[in-house]
Amino acid sequence: MMRQIAQSLVMAFRNFSVSKMRTLLTILGIVIGIAAVFLVMSIGASAQQLILSQIRSNGSNLIGILPGASDENGPPASVFGIVPTTLTSDDLDALINERNIPHIVAGSGYVTGLAVASFRSQSVPVSYQGVSATIVDIETISVGSGRFFDKDDGNSLARVAVLGSERARDLFGLENPIGKRFSLQAVSFSVIGVLEERGGSPFSNPDQTIYIPLETAQKLLLGIGHLNAIRLRVDDEKNIPRVSIDIRALLRDRHDIRGDEPDDFSVRNTASAITTLSNITNILKYFLAFVAGISLFVGGIGIMNIMLIALKQRIREVGLRKALGARDGDILLQFLVEAILLSLAGGIFGFFVGVVLTFLVSIGIRTLGYEWEFILTFQAAGVAMIVSILVGVFFGLSPARHAARISPMEALRYE
Repeated sequence: MMRQIAQSLVMAFRNFSVSKMRTLLTILGIVIGIAAVFLVMSIGASAQQLILSQIRSNGSNLIGILPGASDENGPPASVFGIVPTTLTSDDLDALINERNIPHIVAGSGYVTGLAVASFRSQSVPVSYQGVSATIVDIETISVGSGRFFDKDDGNSLARVAVLGSERARDLFGLENPIGKRFSLQAVSFSVIGVLEERGGSPFSNPDQTIYIPLETAQKLLLGIGHLNAIRLRVDDEKNIPRVSIDIRALLRDRHDIRGDEPDDFSVRNTASAITTLSNITNILKYFLAFVAGISLFVGGIGIMNIMLIALKQRIREVGLRKALGARDGDILLQFLVEAILLSLAGGIFGFFVGVVLTFLVSIGIRTLGYEWEFILTFQAAGVAMIVSILVGVFFGLSPARHAARISPMEALRYE
């Protein structure tokens, strides 16, 4: 058997050298398919790592509370354009009261709005966040210059703001923004602090943030009394399950939810958020890889077509080999080996092309200021090689069987 395979390999390389252009064009379809699958899987892994690392950067002992009911493993109601108003600042005060729920060390409410920020002749569309002063005890926030607002600023509806580094440059250029005033939705704000530059991602960028006191955002800008979210920090990660149960019991009691009535809020923690996001990003990654894999199918059809065309040109060769004693199995093996070699060569070149393209994409994204990690997945490399061989076997089998069935007499008479 090994001798037959060796002979088939020798004949395959001889045929490839005779028809170099046809061989290269056949391989090209597989190269494109493998490179596309590898590129999608590697970039998907990098994007997934970026999203999850940003969540982990704030710590694993956080609990988030969102208004509106949702499935525990599904997205919040706000994803579907619903704006629930079931969380209030009074709920936040009750939650951070140690007499109600122990183990909570800090909590902040959140509201978000869109507006145009203006300074002199400069106007920039922005997204701003109204937050509690205690957000500095919950999230990773470092003030580069000036200060963050305090509880007194919030209670007095102070019109003060803390800007992300990029947003400060957008509005004030090279000027020192501390103490300067800008307008946000026709309300004048004084800049009291600028955050240290952190870098961002295509999904979120803290350097573009504008923080203002929660009560100021609610009453002066948005005209609302509810919260978009609450985030709490627990003293120890091991206490999260107990605290989550206590939060649900407290809020159900405050919202007069009885018996089997569903919650009008959702309690999430960092661990469950990471699991949910991992599942979602994995689904997207493999779906996109499947779409890219369609080009592999096209490349396989190309191999089959080229080999059927080549078979017509080599019918006399097949007849001569059979006349000299070659069996059907020998002819089948020869054509199958050629198909596998073509596909495997395409897989190897496609892998290296995918690596180069992934590296170039990573460089491009980094130049945009994002903390993008260059990830090569050995899983993708293994899949590329295995799929290449399977494509060769699957699409080479039909031409190989067709060649094996050719009658020696008919083949020798073929013109």
